[in-house]
Amino acid sequence: MNTTQREALISMVAVLGLFVLMTAPAVIGILRDRRLDRQVRRAAATAAAELPAPPAAARPAHGTSPRRTARAA
Repeated sequence: MNTTQREALISMVAVLGLFVLMTAPAVIGILRDRRLDRQVRRAAATAAAELPAPPAAARPAHGTSPRRTARAA
């Protein structure tokens, strides 16, 4: 291996190293966004599955007299 080939090899390794340094933050950000999206989807699915049953009718049926407690009298 002569000097020209050695310099070419060093230059190629340097360029590849710079490429990795420049693209690493973007790749890390993409992976982080995908993880957050997956967590949000899982939380939404869990929340939808755990919805409580709708409460019973708060108003008395039509035509019935309301109950009056001792305090309300």
